[in-house]
Amino acid sequence: MKCLSCRWFAALLTCSAVLADWDSHSKLVAAETTPPFVAGFDRFGRHDEISDVHAGRLLLTELSCTACHAPSGAGLTPKRGPKLDAVGSRANRDWVQRYLMNPQSVKPGTTMPDALAGLPTKKRQEAALALAAFLSEQVQPFPEIRATGANPVPFEFWKHGNAKQGRILYHRIGCVACHAADEDYEVAEMKASPIDAMLEQLDPEEIKELGLLSAARRVESVPHGDLAAKYSHQSLTHFLLKPEAARPAGRMPDFDLKAVDAADIAAWLLSKQTQASTSGDGDEQLVAAGRTLFTSIGCSNCHDIKGLQSQHKAKPLAVLHANAATSCFVAEQQTSGQPFYPLDDVQKQTINAVLASVRENTALADHDSVQLTLLQLNCYACHTRDKLGGVGRFRKAYFETVGHVDIGDEGRLPPALTGVGGKLTTSAMKNVFSGKGRIRPHMFVRMPGFPSRLLEPLPTLFAKTDQIANPLAADAVFKVQKSDRLVAAGRALMDSGCVQCHSFSGEALPGTVGTDLRGMAARVHPQWFHDFLLNPGKLKARTRMPTFFPNGESQNKDILEGDTEQQIAAMWAYLSDLNRQPLPEKILKARAQDYELTPTKRPIVLRTFMQRAGTHAIAVGFPQKVHYAFDAETLSLSEAWRGRFVDAEGTWFVRAAPPAKPLGETVIPLPSGVVLAALPNSGAAWPTDAEAANAKFSGYRLDARGVPTMLYEIGGVTVEDRIEPLELQGLKRTLTLVRRQPDSQSSTLWLRPLTGASLTKVGEASYRNETGLAVEVAVNGGSVKGESRRNEGVSEWLVSVDVAEQSVIEVRYSW
Repeated sequence: MKCLSCRWFAALLTCSAVLADWDSHSKLVAAETTPPFVAGFDRFGRHDEISDVHAGRLLLTELSCTACHAPSGAGLTPKRGPKLDAVGSRANRDWVQRYLMNPQSVKPGTTMPDALAGLPTKKRQEAALALAAFLSEQVQPFPEIRATGANPVPFEFWKHGNAKQGRILYHRIGCVACHAADEDYEVAEMKASPIDAMLEQLDPEEIKELGLLSAARRVESVPHGDLAAKYSHQSLTHFLLKPEAARPAGRMPDFDLKAVDAADIAAWLLSKQTQASTSGDGDEQLVAAGRTLFTSIGCSNCHDIKGLQSQHKAKPLAVLHANAATSCFVAEQQTSGQPFYPLDDVQKQTINAVLASVRENTALADHDSVQLTLLQLNCYACHTRDKLGGVGRFRKAYFETVGHVDIGDEGRLPPALTGVGGKLTTSAMKNVFSGKGRIRPHMFVRMPGFPSRLLEPLPTLFAKTDQIANPLAADAVFKVQKSDRLVAAGRALMDSGCVQCHSFSGEALPGTVGTDLRGMAARVHPQWFHDFLLNPGKLKARTRMPTFFPNGESQNKDILEGDTEQQIAAMWAYLSDLNRQPLPEKILKARAQDYELTPTKRPIVLRTFMQRAGTHAIAVGFPQKVHYAFDAETLSLSEAWRGRFVDAEGTWFVRAAPPAKPLGETVIPLPSGVVLAALPNSGAAWPTDAEAANAKFSGYRLDARGVPTMLYEIGGVTVEDRIEPLELQGLKRTLTLVRRQPDSQSSTLWLRPLTGASLTKVGEASYRNETGLAVEVAVNGGSVKGESRRNEGVSEWLVSVDVAEQSVIEVRYSW
């Protein structure tokens, strides 16, 4: 094949035959391609719901026009494309080549222009081949994912994704706010909001007359493209774990997924994949030609590869004109060497309209900067601000609550951002933007995290825009000196209504579903707190929060003489000191009921739902004040703790209660997954679940003292798993193994008693991990044959067990 060199490429661009071939090609592209999809523009800009200046700036940044055409003012930072340092590890080479040949046909709606638009078909093919060869050589090892107690990382976790679970996660955590949902996915029936119910009854003309077109309009989805052709299971899983590593522009945010969750979602998205990813062929001449093209035609203006600088220069944005002789988005005006954007007429008109304001170098006001940022990051897909945006009418059904509790749109949809600068402190906003500080455990949807550099100015801009650049301190707002009497009064006032809807430091009345008031004083400004309590509806339209001070008058005359200002100050004083104060009286009384299970003479066995042990949890509590939870679905000893056992109120009486939590203070996570498995050798991957381990739960039996023995089968071996307290407040686990057909299979099983980010050997047959959990093993009363290994960031201790007929394993846990 002919080498693609700079000299060859320069000659190619001046060839008259190329120009003639380009003319027919450009007309074909213009006729067959869809315009680039920019979520904020397609939802609002097309319908005149934002100004032309905002819509045009949005297109200029999201199409990365300003990556080539240098802007002269602020607010025009280009989105740019993905980092390509490791694209050879991430993307299928065949997909890359097809994508470069015709981006819009491979991914309709992509914001990537046709960078090879100036080449005839044959030369386009050669250029795409060379670029794909070069890019396929850009490989890096995938990052090591370290396991923790809360984030188990099975060996080669990306291979074991559960597509069924991934489908559920995809539709629950917020992916469908931007991306299309599966038409066959079923959601729980929810009562329609008043506006949605009204829209169902109105015809199009009536909707238009009432100004409800935006609320009624279907929100289009950000396209996925052919993920199965682009990614491998490993590369998509790692991308979902840390999107910013590949896409620093942050348009795909970080949902703080666990390794197994990312693998599950990847399995769902790639469930129709029929081919594996291909790699480069190592043709040095072809790779060198691709490297030259990458810089000469401007790829490096938008994409980073270490060591490569762009050689492609374009006119500054300020000197561009709508009636220019050539353009990147008018097919008839194209010249060789220009990228081509197949914009539609509305997009062209919008960009042309904004060029005048750009030339005038008009600075953006603070509120305009806020709106542009929210449009760029598509925050409006979930949130409303100043009557703009919010979850689309036909997407609301996917925003479900735990237990499908009906608490209205306010309780299940992301909160409005109207006036948020007057509500949240800057530190609280920074936590929210990074994906931290979640205070709505009753919602499945998650607030994702965004790169901090993108949102660094936003808290200050919110504060300025919402007129609270210099917020008042609590002393200036309440004008009441804090005292023990004031704090006690605040606690009493919490009992008069707040406890009916809110939790306090994770504690709540049975059936309560609402935000936790822990940290309230650090999250919100004192003035907002004061004004909201006085008149909730004024600050938050259609809120379910009742007013306890109608017309500014307190309804409780028995506390602080009914003085409204003092009562509000008292509530603030109590909440600001909540970590050191007793919980509200009603919560303490509810905890004192018989629903808290306290083993005294015999163990207590409770079938329940738990966060770590799942929906098939068996919680076992002992009088010795050491307890454990067993997951009957995955056949794993999930966690152990000391102190108080569990509260059965939610399990017994509350239909939509959150998962039961251990009440003890010392909760230790234990290795996830089955404890025993039949492996071909010590280097084989540990099975991810009971099904992969060929394991089946058979129930449990109680002995005369009430101690349960779990019964299950693994690979033709029946297992009796008895767990009881140790003298030193640990646990002793006795596993009795009997092979049903001794000659039918190998007699060796493997035991995995401990995992962790790191393991330390503390004895001949004992190890300790980073959480402080120490495990000691004995097999048939004698020594053990074991080894520690490290795979995919997880340290595991494996012990071989010879099960000729019957074996007894004793495992001791201490922490």
